[in-house]
Parts: sequence; structure tokens; C-alpha cells
Amino acid sequence: MASFGLKVIRGVFGAAEHVIPRLSGRAAFELFCRTPNVKALTDGERRAVERASAFMAEARHHRLKTKRDCVVVHEFRPEPGKDSRGTVLVIHGWRSRTEYMRSIIEGFCGAGYKVVSLDLPGHGHSLGRHLNMVNAVDAARVAGEWFGPFAAVVGHSFGGAIAANAVAASVKGMPPLAAQKMVLIAAPSSLPAIFDDFSDMLNVGPRSRVAMADRVKHLSGRPLSEFTGDRQLAAAPVPTLIIHAPDDREVHADHATRYAGAGEHVSLHWANGLGHRRILADKDVVKRAVGFVTEEREATLH
Repeated sequence: MASFGLKVIRGVFGAAEHVIPRLSGRAAFELFCRTPNVKALTDGERRAVERASAFMAEARHHRLKTKRDCVVVHEFRPEPGKDSRGTVLVIHGWRSRTEYMRSIIEGFCGAGYKVVSLDLPGHGHSLGRHLNMVNAVDAARVAGEWFGPFAAVVGHSFGGAIAANAVAASVKGMPPLAAQKMVLIAAPSSLPAIFDDFSDMLNVGPRSRVAMADRVKHLSGRPLSEFTGDRQLAAAPVPTLIIHAPDDREVHADHATRYAGAGEHVSLHWANGLGHRRILADKDVVKRAVGFVTEEREATLH
């Protein structure tokens, strides 16, 4: 059952559709981009952050200036004694942070990679209360200028979509993120579909949705319809591994199959029974992601 607050918001957007659809659409877009308060953690989130405190203390922390935000990148060195294989960029998802990517980071560090993990605007240790594809790709761009080029970029959930958009240079005026490979875990493939789901939830009408799409075009320089994963991966044929759970309730499995249809350079692995978040800590998922990034190098060495 919808909460009272959600019912009120749905009522407001329903009425605004008939009176001020343009303003309603802009308001819906701003609400879509509003990030959760990073200090308002659930008990489970707080425990996860506390458990990762020693892990985070091992990193070097860099505060980088983007066009509109100030973001933090955490630099993790490879395990001692390992030959350097290059650098991997890790990008978390919505309402997430570097601490939750610990298993992935440790897996790559253990294989000899330096890992830089980006806290997106409005998340983790970064500043701000707004996140959209434009300022997210800009944050990835700055991380690339400082630490790239990358052996791979690994993204979970919305972070996976950001990775695909950054590598494909989907935002006009921003150069492609230099990465040899991509690993997209539980990632949405269609920004239009995300907007539709959000609009359905808040009862945003069709004319207001047009105004939302106009806002995307104004900020990114491209129409909303172009922000689809199959289009992006087809335009940027970087070897890519898609890892997704068929039972993911937050990002439907259809998104994975759309990515996989982009071409032969994209492979798909189904991580059965791992949902949207448990997938990050699964040992087989971590091993598969690391193995995908290292396999060509291993073949060359032998």
C-alpha cells in the first residue's frame, strides 16, 4: 500500500499535468535527481560502513573537482608482491558507496590491480544532493583524467549504466572514458525505461514526461531516447561482461538481455539467486569479473 506522502505526491503531479505540465516535468526531474541524505543510514547500512572502516583506512583518498561538484575517489593499492596489471575504476550504484563495493575491490587488488573507487555526487564521502547521468559521467571523466586509462571499469546498478555512458561518450562535449574492458553488474540498460518507471510511480503525466525529456536533452545535448545500453555498447565495442541475477527485483533481467544484444563483444553471465545486492559479495561473481579482465593478459603471457 502506498504511503500517505506518496499518495499526496501522486495527487499533485496528477493535477499539475493539466495545469502546468512544463513546470511539473521539471519538478519531477529534480525529484528524480535528488539523492538520499548520506547521513540518514539504515541500521544495516551503518553496520556495513562500520565493518568496512579498516578497509577504507588502507586507501588513499582524493577529493576531485568536477564541473559542478566535488567528488571523492578512493585509491586502493594492489596486494604486496603482485605484479602491477594496471588500474580498475569501480563505480557504485544509487544509494550506495565505496564501502559496499569492498568484495569487488579486494578481488581486483588481490589480482594485482590498483583500484580507484568513485563516490558519486551526493553519495558516500562526496558532496552534493543531486545525481544525474551528466554529473555522474563528468565525475567518471575527472577520475579518468587523474588515474586513467583503465584496464577496466566495473559498475554496479546505476554505476554500470554510468560506466557504459562514460565509455560511449553519451554526454555531448565529454570525451570517452578510456577503458580496455567493462564489467556491468545488475545494471539498467535504458534511461527512458527508468524514467517511465519513476513517472508511473509518481503519476507523472505524458505532457510532464515530455518536459522531463526536454531537461535531459538540455543538460546532455542528446535526446533521452539515445540513452539505451544496446545503442551505447554497439557504438563503443569495448569487450564487456554483463552479470545479472534473473531474480533481481530492482533491475529487471530484461536489461541484461538488451545489453547482450549489442554485439559479439558483449557476453552475459546469469548469477542465479543473488538478487540485486547480494550479487556484489558473491565469490563466484568476483572471480568471474576479475577473470574476464585478466584473461587476455594471461593469454598473452603464455
